[in-house]
Amino acid sequence: MKALLVVAHGSRRIASNEEVRALCERLQKEKASEEFAVVRAGFLDLAEPSIPEGIKQCIRLGAEEVVVLPYFLSAGRHVSEDIPAEVEKARISNPQVGICLAPYLGSAPGIGGLVLALAEGCGSDDGSSGWSARLK
Repeated sequence: MKALLVVAHGSRRIASNEEVRALCERLQKEKASEEFAVVRAGFLDLAEPSIPEGIKQCIRLGAEEVVVLPYFLSAGRHVSEDIPAEVEKARISNPQVGICLAPYLGSAPGIGGLVLALAEGCGSDDGSSGWSARLK
């Protein structure tokens, strides 16, 4: 079984962490189940579960492979150093499981189109956009 661990920074603002968890639930219910039997959130700091605990949760649920996807827009220190270090520790601790580090979100080829779509959706007469209404 294959699992996806979406890794965000984590926030003191509980609603921000819940937003990441809700994304994972939507992914689980939508198309992810075709590729990933399990979709969970993990956090680098300030929220639970931590990255190692998130990987352990996936393994406890039966994952033989865990894909760790950094939910970050740029390749700062967390993406280039901290998350890979956590993933490497997990690989050493769980040699029976394939643990793969996916590219970070901001490196996705379609990200530019998404940014433009969000910007183009802004500016309606009432000051709201269809995108922002869907985010609430």
